[in-house]
Amino acid sequence: MESIPKLVIVESPTKARTISRFLGSGFTVASSFGHVRDLPISQLGIDVEHDFAPHYIIPVKARPNVKKLKGEASRAEKIILATDQDREGEAIAWHLAQALGLNEGKRGKGKRKSIERIAFHEITERAIEDALTHPREIDMNLVDAQQARRILDRLVGYKLSPFLWKKMYRGLSAGRVQSVAVRLVVEREREIQNFKAQEYWSIVALLLKEKNMPRTRPALGTEMAVEDLSIKGETDDMKDAFEASLVKINGEALDKFAIKNKEEAERLLKNLEGATWTVSEVERKAVSKNPLPPFTTSTLQQEAFRRFGFSAKQTMFLAQQLYEGVELGAHGPIGLITYMRTDSVNISHDALKSAREYLDRTLGITYVTPAPRQFQTRAKGAQEAHEAIRPTDPWRTPDDTKPFLENRHQKLYELIWRRFIATQMPSAIVDRTTVSVDTRNHSTPVFYRFQATGQTLRFDGFLKIYPLKIGEMELPPLTPQDPLECQAITPHQHFTEPPPRFTEATLIKILEQHGIGRPSTYAPTLSTIQNRGYIQRHERRYLQPTETGFLVNDLLVAHFPQIVDIEFTAKMEEELDEIASGEKQWTPVIRAFYEPFAKLLEEKYQEVKRQEPVETSDQRCPACGKPMVVKLGRFGKFLACSGFPECKTTQSLNGKEKQKPQEIGMRCPKCQEGNVVVRKTARRGKIFYGCSRYPACDFASWTNPLEEKK
Repeated sequence: MESIPKLVIVESPTKARTISRFLGSGFTVASSFGHVRDLPISQLGIDVEHDFAPHYIIPVKARPNVKKLKGEASRAEKIILATDQDREGEAIAWHLAQALGLNEGKRGKGKRKSIERIAFHEITERAIEDALTHPREIDMNLVDAQQARRILDRLVGYKLSPFLWKKMYRGLSAGRVQSVAVRLVVEREREIQNFKAQEYWSIVALLLKEKNMPRTRPALGTEMAVEDLSIKGETDDMKDAFEASLVKINGEALDKFAIKNKEEAERLLKNLEGATWTVSEVERKAVSKNPLPPFTTSTLQQEAFRRFGFSAKQTMFLAQQLYEGVELGAHGPIGLITYMRTDSVNISHDALKSAREYLDRTLGITYVTPAPRQFQTRAKGAQEAHEAIRPTDPWRTPDDTKPFLENRHQKLYELIWRRFIATQMPSAIVDRTTVSVDTRNHSTPVFYRFQATGQTLRFDGFLKIYPLKIGEMELPPLTPQDPLECQAITPHQHFTEPPPRFTEATLIKILEQHGIGRPSTYAPTLSTIQNRGYIQRHERRYLQPTETGFLVNDLLVAHFPQIVDIEFTAKMEEELDEIASGEKQWTPVIRAFYEPFAKLLEEKYQEVKRQEPVETSDQRCPACGKPMVVKLGRFGKFLACSGFPECKTTQSLNGKEKQKPQEIGMRCPKCQEGNVVVRKTARRGKIFYGCSRYPACDFASWTNPLEEKK
């Protein structure tokens, strides 16, 4: 068989094709297709009695490819492991070495096989060449950190899930990070449920410089229509009218609830009848608005959700394709962005230089900062050695890629490109004017201060590339002591609102703020809690716990508070970071967690064996006449015959038939036989839409067909 001088192994075929473009004929590039070893599915796979030694196996679906890689490795003079640069990639490199027998270090008659590990943050010719000239060994600290996370998650999931089955029903699961995420959503929902709106009022005056005063004035508390002005030219005068809000009474600043009800608002308006209005202060200042840092994994997921409605999983899928390589016509596959799993906002010197040269040549020196702008990473445990997410070549503009990319890929690439380029542009300058107006009715000792704020954009700066809403509002020319005329005073009623429900974006943000999870875990965590039916994503994008989510969370909070404790979970993440940096060994970290966890678990199992009292009902089984008892199922509580398993009769909790599925107001688009589409609930609590004639008609959709028609 023909020998292979150098065998390069990466994770994916796409990455392999892109890298092949930069390597000569002496290289063969192969793909591992992701992980080649993992813990077994059917058993714990961890020897808790012997330092938590993991028992890894090669999954059935990976065996043919592992066999192929072994054959190629046996013919190679040198093997280069070029998996991703993070902990997961380092672990894949180590598992490849184990699975292919590379760790044995010998071949044939004692001849040593050359094994190298290379890593790079972008798939470009320059980055690959640099990595090949600076190979290193597998970083076992990173491997141990990934291994520790995997073992921790397996211990929690494998040991805790059966407890949930005993307390509730089979099929439930718990996770070290996912359970904290569910708790956050559940607690936010309860805040909303328990929220009581509080009334408050604000007062807004419509003011005009006295010399521009129209002859016909409306009464206080009414609104003036421009077309009602009786003098020619007064419509133009009203363009200088401006609104000011009440902010102080007798020099004391008002809080939100200073005016509690309509009666207080009307009393205040009465005090202002016949009042004089005078400009007391005018403050003008220039305000700088700075560009945002380049993207990290979490901020990219948040912004892609906010702008395009992409889920975290979808964003990472698209970003991975942009990173690994996209076909750009005659250029072939090209990696368009740097590695997409990062919590650092660091930017390389070469990237900064290239971006600044692009701006100088295309927009001019006015739109380039005097010195390169760098950003400081604030995320807990961030890896400063890594880079932010940026385009691999700032000169490759969105216009260049548009003919070749699908719409979603193009949107994400343009977002990343604009965000990065904007970092090297000057701040936008906004002229902000604050006008204070004093007023009083001389028949009372009370005086009031109203305030108006206006702003205009003086210099767009980075906004030229990365537009953001500034909210421009220009005030008329005013100076202190200018007399004003009040055109209208309007009281506005308000009510406090409950905290908003989480979206995927805001949940990722709060997880990151608490130091829970890392770039590689955000998207999988959100997918898991939705796929398991604990959280559902509403049509309006917000996340809401299902009944199962409430029940599982309450059970874990009651029996295993540490597992769902935010601070405890964040501390575990810090310890994993310390393992990755070599400051701690992984085995003591696992032991410190597992021993108290196992003891508590045993106590809880003993409680289950003692059996909690059965919740009874006053209803009888319609089939056998025995009492019906209340049980907990996948979709909440229900009635079951106490004669189970001999009698398997069940009913909804009120003893009635299940409610008829809710119709959404449209005919089935598939069978068109007068049948309607109804809203249904899947096995894991997820909402879907299907034909009322099922199973005769199998039409089904995860999205509301009415929304699709709009």
